[in-house]
Amino acid sequence: MSSQTQGGWPPASELTRTALDSKTGAARASVASNAALTALKLGAWLVTSSVSVLSEALHSGLDLVAAVMALLAVRRSRTPADAAHPFGHGKFESLSGLAEGALILVAVALIAWNAVERLIYHHTALLHPQIGAAVMAVSALVNVFISRLLFRVAKATDSVALEADAWHLRTDVWTSAGVLGGLGAIAIVRRTGFSHADIIDPLVALGVAAVIAKAAWGIVCQSWDHLVDRSLPQEEIAAIESLLREHYPQFASYHQLRTRKAGPQRYIDLHLVVPGEESVSEAHALCDHLEQELRSLLPRLEVLIHVEPASREIHA
Repeated sequence: MSSQTQGGWPPASELTRTALDSKTGAARASVASNAALTALKLGAWLVTSSVSVLSEALHSGLDLVAAVMALLAVRRSRTPADAAHPFGHGKFESLSGLAEGALILVAVALIAWNAVERLIYHHTALLHPQIGAAVMAVSALVNVFISRLLFRVAKATDSVALEADAWHLRTDVWTSAGVLGGLGAIAIVRRTGFSHADIIDPLVALGVAAVIAKAAWGIVCQSWDHLVDRSLPQEEIAAIESLLREHYPQFASYHQLRTRKAGPQRYIDLHLVVPGEESVSEAHALCDHLEQELRSLLPRLEVLIHVEPASREIHA
């Protein structure tokens, strides 16, 4: 005998229409801000000839692509379960996060290539560093605001795609601040008469690439874990096991506890061993009670419980 909560997308009580709309609104805000900042940084690069500003323009351009992907993934993931996708569409967000991480790594390669090329082969004079610095300051401020919005909504809705997008913009804040500092240093050093101050520019770009690469790896690992059905975090599993132990007087034991996550949706299945003399209705009532307790413990949770009598207990 098995007992299962309602399949498909979580009920409205778990993930309200307002929350779903907030995900879409946050993703749209990210698309709009990235489009504006990409254009602004490209303009600054044309004026300054700064490879670090170019690296930031490339970064924001890929952020824009990633933001569009996140928007599409959020829209798709909210589609209810259907015959072709009986477990819902939550993994579309995980796919988006994986692709976003890959895009960031592409940005790292482009930034590093341009920086090394500038260091070795070209010595184009850096022009108007103060303009580049101003653009970086604007970029950092805008991305602080948008990334906070994305993190807040991602936490409230457990959205992998929005969290990945938020980390994109948070790394943009760090790297913009780094480029801002580099351009400011160049402007100051030039006043001392040092003729090789422009070397700071590609060195800062390489530092930017290193910071971005670290963030990209974290995004890729998290998204990959969801796609290959890695179990829930250890602290969540511990909480599940603790709750089950609290109900031991009502059943004999449990085994084959399995967990996974798809986008914002969590899945649990287990075998519950009950006294052999217990009736079907009593076992079903116990399963219903456990499901309610587990769903109160963890958000957006679907539970499948297989019941077997104590005489047939199988140890995993």
